[in-house]
Amino acid sequence: MPDINLKKRTFEFAVAIAKLAVDLPYNLINRAYLNQIIRSSSSVGANYRAAQQAKSSNDFINKLKIVEEENDETVYFLELLLVFNPDHSNNIISLINEGTELLKIIVASINTTKERLNNQKK
Repeated sequence: MPDINLKKRTFEFAVAIAKLAVDLPYNLINRAYLNQIIRSSSSVGANYRAAQQAKSSNDFINKLKIVEEENDETVYFLELLLVFNPDHSNNIISLINEGTELLKIIVASINTTKERLNNQKK
């Protein structure tokens, strides 16, 4: 059940960011940051799905590391957007919080899988 939940959450995260992109004013800064954040946020869910198809625990960890990087990048660009779009702060802060929570879950999954691998080697 948690995998389905995380698949849904990562999908909804990307959708919410795309909706934010539609709502923000069109200017040079927003255009540059939004182009990047749309790619990175959708990559979170896509790579999480790929991790679910991993061939081994090491492959799973490697794919989750990509999810971690893309998720962290997404939070970074949300923080930048917050600086330049204070009128949208409630929505952006909510997305930063969700992105941070997703990041914590992914990092915990990586650490748990690494611990299991280390225990198997003992």
